[in-house]
Amino acid sequence: MLCPRVLKSAVSFTCRKFSMGQISQQGKVPDMDYVVFLLASNVRNRLREIVGASTNWQDHQQVLAERASLSQYLAPSQDQLPAKRMKDSMIEAHLPLGSQPALREKYLNSHNSVRFGRILEDLDCLGVLICYSHTWNEELQRSPLQNIIYPDCDIKCTGHVTWVGKTSIEATMHMSQYQDGAYTDVLDATFVMVARDPENKRAAFVNPLKPEGPEEEAIFHQGEVNKTRRVELSTASLLKVAPTAEERTLIHNLFLNTLDTRRVSFRGRILPPNSVWMEDAKLKGLEICHPEERNIFNRIFGGFLMRKAYELGRANACAFAGCRPTVVAVDDILFRKPVEIGSLLLLSSQVCYTEGMYVQVRVHSEVLDPLTRQHNTTNVFHFTFHLEKDVPAVVPQSYGESMLYLDGKRHFDGTMRNHC
Repeated sequence: MLCPRVLKSAVSFTCRKFSMGQISQQGKVPDMDYVVFLLASNVRNRLREIVGASTNWQDHQQVLAERASLSQYLAPSQDQLPAKRMKDSMIEAHLPLGSQPALREKYLNSHNSVRFGRILEDLDCLGVLICYSHTWNEELQRSPLQNIIYPDCDIKCTGHVTWVGKTSIEATMHMSQYQDGAYTDVLDATFVMVARDPENKRAAFVNPLKPEGPEEEAIFHQGEVNKTRRVELSTASLLKVAPTAEERTLIHNLFLNTLDTRRVSFRGRILPPNSVWMEDAKLKGLEICHPEERNIFNRIFGGFLMRKAYELGRANACAFAGCRPTVVAVDDILFRKPVEIGSLLLLSSQVCYTEGMYVQVRVHSEVLDPLTRQHNTTNVFHFTFHLEKDVPAVVPQSYGESMLYLDGKRHFDGTMRNHC
């Protein structure tokens, strides 16, 4: 039986950037009278209501056909959209791990702690819902982690829009957990969503944001700082420009440390003590993309991709160090292309930098179309883990590995600066 549905939103959102770290005191709007309270399990249902998505996979072709007609509702410019307040998008989602043992089983890992990949899934869903709340059309009626996460205590996620460009939205979320009679801060997470037209062919304008008071002005300013940082990181990417003089010296010294002094040759390479070749610090995985993991637009749910990448990256860090890792930060996840249903998802995890008791892991994901055999990069993930002991140094051999090493060091240094 086909489920009846009504397409209600003229704008779709694609997650382009995600970062996560320790909790900060900036960015909390105190006025809770406007908060929408939801259980985490209801967040996806609320998204389906706003977008008008069906729960039946067989309906997806009809949905795509109907979605094209929604372009008429898009604003030709941002000036024609009403400004929204930060409190208009405030949502609080609860995860009752303490009071619902059956739900707890879904989030429990083999170490009797919380599966952090599941948390990433929930944050991704909440981030999308926050962005849709900001663009809700009343007229149409549519619309470093050092804290322990306990598996038997309720979790609360609160978030709202903190910055808006012309076609992009930054949503910031705060997670806290109920323990000893009070909620304790656990982490901050930031998503940047890009608004697209219903057919995902061009950008769509979003409502401007109207900060109210000095606190919200400061929050909005931080969003501008974050945007500037994203532009600078993209401009300085090692895929576009050469390493700095300091970085070139670092790579050359690493190379000199691997030369066999008994041979006068650039080809004689030996592994220094307490070191591992980068080639030997990899772990790979494959996922078949079934309809079960689809999002409201009938592509693979971004939170599912984050969970799988995190679990592979954590397994790689554990195998590399020989002890249990703790995630410190999830930094700048790039969503380059959507993942279609039926694709083969290839995940490749690489330990690209180590320092003391820390490991920086990069996870690259690409899809393989089994019919055309075409490969396309979809995501790049960066994870920082803390280990229980000092870890071996990872040593690059090729120029490409050296660039991965420098990129990992840049992400690690940025994480340490932000969390110190």
